[in-house]
Parts: sequence; C-alpha cells; structure tokens
Amino acid sequence: MIISFLNQKGGVGKTTLSINVAAWLASQGRKVLLVDADKQGSATTWASLRDETPFQVISMARENLAKDVMRLAADFAATVIDGPPHAEGIARACIIASDFVALPIEPSGLSTWASDLTVRQVQEAQAYKETLKCGFVVSRKIGNTVLGREIRTMAADAGIQLLDAEVEQRVAYAESLTMGKTIFEWSPTGTAAKEIMTLTDEIIRHV
Repeated sequence: MIISFLNQKGGVGKTTLSINVAAWLASQGRKVLLVDADKQGSATTWASLRDETPFQVISMARENLAKDVMRLAADFAATVIDGPPHAEGIARACIIASDFVALPIEPSGLSTWASDLTVRQVQEAQAYKETLKCGFVVSRKIGNTVLGREIRTMAADAGIQLLDAEVEQRVAYAESLTMGKTIFEWSPTGTAAKEIMTLTDEIIRHV
C-alpha cells in the first residue's frame, strides 16, 4: 500500500498529513516507510529532531524515484510519500509509484487551482494504471466558515472524489512537528489525532 500526498502548492499540509498518517499506520503494528520526496526535506528535518522514529524515513527527491520506491515498499506494509510543491517531474513519479494519491486542498481557490496539474497527471496515470485511486482532502480548514463549505463544490468540479474526512487548521499540528513529535505523541486524545485516524481509515478503505 503506497499513499502519496501531493499538490503543486506549498503550505497545504502535505508533510503534516504524511508524518501523522504514517504514525497512525505504524501505531497499529504495521511496518511503515515514509519517503520524503520534497527537496525542502521537511519530513527528514522532523526525523532528525528525534532519537528514533516510529517508522523509517528516507529522502528521495528525484524524478526517477518510482521504481526505487516500489522496490523498497515491497518490504513494508505501508509506504507514505510526502510529495513536493512546484516539481512536476517528481510529482509524476510519486503518482506512478502510488496506489492512492491524496490531494490536500485548503479553503482557498489557490490550492484548488494549483491541484489542477496534479489532477491531470493522475488522470494520465490512470489511463494505464486502472487501480490507481485519488481523492481530495480538505486540509487546514478554518472551522465552519463559508470558504470551508464552498471548497466541496470547488473540488467537485475537478471530477475527483472528495474524502469525507476533514483536517482543520490546529495549533497542535504545528507544535507537534516543531518539537519532533507526532500528533499522537503530542496530544493523543485530542481532536487533531482523531482527524488523522479518521482520514487514514478512510484512505485505507479506498486502496
């Protein structure tokens, strides 16, 4: 099972989701690999803050990563890819390697528009990899705002399913990553942890 988080726009929560989804999968006894495919190396930096991680983290930000990721993934129950912004070639390779592509989008037209390229790449890949699944994830949502509700209509126009699980903008996510923790270590009974659990379980049902 290879899950990637992709959007051409930065700052939509790809690394936050990647690290915490990997953490939840690992907490259930799965052997998990996290591939940092972003040249900024945020997930790798997070891992460097720790003595050890609950899952293996490797850095692989190159356009020919697909075969190597699939080869490595064979030794793991689940692999999560933290995709890059503004890197069309690497993003395409991430898609090729994946079983499920999650596209985090904010309650803002900017991230939805930026995801258009990724959507086209996914649709191209599905032409020869029919098992490839894809879904939008509402990320960094600010409460019950008008924008938060309208994003579902905006996403539907792209013809890609929108997952029911939503992730709100919460201080706990930023605090935990800054301290080199997962949300389950930082606030295991908090609402943020429950959001990640719900999202992960929904993605697994689609894979």
